[in-house]
Amino acid sequence: MEKKYGYFKRDISWLSFNYRVLLEAADATLPIYERIRFLSIYASNLEEFYEIRVADQRGAIMKKNYRADNSEKAEETLNEITTEVNRQQQDFYSIFNDGILPELRRQRVYLYQTHEPLPFHRDFVRRYFDEEIFPYLSPVTLHEGFRTFIRDRRLYLIARILKRETREPLYVLIKIPHSNVPRFIALPEHEGMHYFMFVDDMIRYNLPAIFPGYVPDGCYGIKISRDADIYVDEETPQSILQSIRTKVGKRKIGALSRFMYDREMPPDVLAFVRRSFHIVADDLVVGGRYMNLQDMIRLPNPIGAELVRTPPAPLRVPYLEELASMFRAVERGDVLLHFPYQSFDYLLRFLMEASFDPDVEEIKITQYRVAENSAVIHSLIGAARNGKRVTVFVELKARFDEENNMSTAEEMRQAGIKIIYSIPGLKVHAKVAVVLRRGEAADFACLSTGNFNEKTAKGYSDMALLTCDKAIVGDVCRVFEVLEGRLAEPHFDRLLVARFNMVPELIRLIRREADLARAGRGGRIILKMNGLQDKQMIDELYEAGQAGVEIDLLVRGICCLTPDRSYSPNIRVTRIVDMYLEHARLWYFRGDGEETMYLTSSDWMRRNLNRRIEAAVPILSPDVRREILDLLDIQLRDNVKACHIDGQLRNIFIHNDAPPLRAQQATYEYIKRRTHPE
Repeated sequence: MEKKYGYFKRDISWLSFNYRVLLEAADATLPIYERIRFLSIYASNLEEFYEIRVADQRGAIMKKNYRADNSEKAEETLNEITTEVNRQQQDFYSIFNDGILPELRRQRVYLYQTHEPLPFHRDFVRRYFDEEIFPYLSPVTLHEGFRTFIRDRRLYLIARILKRETREPLYVLIKIPHSNVPRFIALPEHEGMHYFMFVDDMIRYNLPAIFPGYVPDGCYGIKISRDADIYVDEETPQSILQSIRTKVGKRKIGALSRFMYDREMPPDVLAFVRRSFHIVADDLVVGGRYMNLQDMIRLPNPIGAELVRTPPAPLRVPYLEELASMFRAVERGDVLLHFPYQSFDYLLRFLMEASFDPDVEEIKITQYRVAENSAVIHSLIGAARNGKRVTVFVELKARFDEENNMSTAEEMRQAGIKIIYSIPGLKVHAKVAVVLRRGEAADFACLSTGNFNEKTAKGYSDMALLTCDKAIVGDVCRVFEVLEGRLAEPHFDRLLVARFNMVPELIRLIRREADLARAGRGGRIILKMNGLQDKQMIDELYEAGQAGVEIDLLVRGICCLTPDRSYSPNIRVTRIVDMYLEHARLWYFRGDGEETMYLTSSDWMRRNLNRRIEAAVPILSPDVRREILDLLDIQLRDNVKACHIDGQLRNIFIHNDAPPLRAQQATYEYIKRRTHPE
């Protein structure tokens, strides 16, 4: 019998997640600059969404992109995206105008809006414009048939000006200076109030000085987004490298995916602009007076710490401090590190110890997104200079990090490190490292849910497992043999590795829980991940839920599984958005005296399970497993920042009679108690 299951669309589900980010900007209990941070994150996320996902759908409509939906489905999805984004944009500008700006004023920070500068600022505004902005302006007169190129992610103004004598209108395109002038210009303080002005408005107020002899008759912001994905030739690693080098520079001239315009722009002005730039109706997205509001994160804070939320200092681990050797600590038992709750220094110390230990012969590690001026890379270069054999797999196809990854790889290569580049047709997303020592000395493996990147470790909530379990170390070595092209059909004793044994084993574990539930012996699954899309895996969860398995899904981002349906009983979907980006992936299957838990870099997206190399490591230590279960329980009891996702993709905040529990704060306190017993 045909299964009649439903699924949320991937892109619409992602918009639901991004809307949850926007709701943090509306939270009046947060310090104002923390709200501004979330407003900026929302806008930045949406920018990338148009550059990648919407561009994919447009490619399907034009039959240029084999990866997206077919043209009819793509057109339907685009219409849904436009409807939802326009709805969200209304809330976005409402939060900005009615929430953010009034609260800034209450905190003595005044951001000018639509009105003229106050009398005590007029001379300053004129002088600043003449000296700091006017030299960088190059207005272009528009007329139908005239073509000029508009850069993506840049702000422009469309000004309509009238000849003073004839009142004949002219339309002018003004590119707002990007690198020479700040977006927010500090004006002189007055009576204890701090004043700032958008550079956009400073240009608007000085239009008569730009166009003498003309009368300004409206000035409206526009911006565009372009296809920023890179489609590379993947015949060999060398062709990938060359293709990325060639195409990364062309990202700026990709096909149009969004044309955003000020909602106050009159219809006749919009019609003229559309004709001038050949903009079709499907490309239009309504914006507000101010765009690129991801720039709000750069709004100066003249008041100080009271207007921001300062994360707690990363915890030190007394046990690791006392031993002073990460190797000795791991030899005594598996070590689980929690970032950013605990210091990333311990992972750096592990790599540094490997670079100096006389018994270490070889270090291998994957790098997906490399931090600039990375301490991780410096440790690896130091190891190579100390005579260790160092191999680094660098994934060049990490979107928007291609250039940094290429330059860092070249730096490592020149230091004598063996560099392996991308595998044709695949991305390597596994976060794994291995340290091999001579003789009887223990070898070590490190497996992480996030990148080996000290910058993101400050804001992403991740875990890393350090172990000297021989079977796990052997499996990680086999992963590197696959990456080096020396092993085509590997066998793994402990690890689950995508494209080899991961999917079959996950299906077996889900069905084991379903069999237990049918036999009246329970059945429990907890899955924490960033994205859930793969229909095969979703169907397995649907059927396990129907068998009576209690399933909790902690999914931060995309979730295509539809809860609250007849075919999805016993399944709850929870989303947590808070100070740190929830990034760890954990899979738990209770079994019947056979508890199984994995820590992993993998989501259940089609790409992760089928087009990437991912690794999941079993948690073998009972103490570590108990610790992770306690943390999962904390997340499932969050009733401050957690939402349930309902059958209409709404973010429903959890309200109950239990004492308030904020998972990230409670996690910090739990780890502190566990590592600092009194």
